Amino acid sequence: MKLSHLFVILSLSHATSSYAEIYKRVDADGHVTYSSEPSKGGTKLYLKSVPTMQGTRESRRSTPEDFPKVDFQTQKRRDNTRRVILQDELASEEALLDKARQNLKTTENKPETSVGPDGNPYRSTAQYTEKLKSAQNEVALHEQNIKALQTEVSHLK
Repeated sequence: MKLSHLFVILSLSHATSSYAEIYKRVDADGHVTYSSEPSKGGTKLYLKSVPTMQGTRESRRSTPEDFPKVDFQTQKRRDNTRRVILQDELASEEALLDKARQNLKTTENKPETSVGPDGNPYRSTAQYTEKLKSAQNEVALHEQNIKALQTEVSHLK
């Protein structure tokens, strides 16, 4: 049995009853089984209790006394400024996404051609594939940026 399984079993048994007895049994194949019920060939484990400490009212305070505080109006102004900045970035990213999509369409509709030594045009599949992949990556990047910015805007109060 893996150590993580043991930890889960011990945690669960401790959560259900803090005074439950734990038994360990190893079978002939070497498989270890932990149980709160005694079994044939099993041994009782004597586990030390985990020390706990009662917190005081001061230790439960989320921020220290000398932590700088910002009044409501100042925070609201900061949030509004942040919202404006994020919305401007979002608008810029949306414009860049439109350009990237147009570039992708152009790339898809215009395969790379080159003129060979004999003067005849030929298609360069490797160059076309590379340009197409680059255009697709650019679109994906702007879509990810837009999604991240939208998430940031939605988290503002």
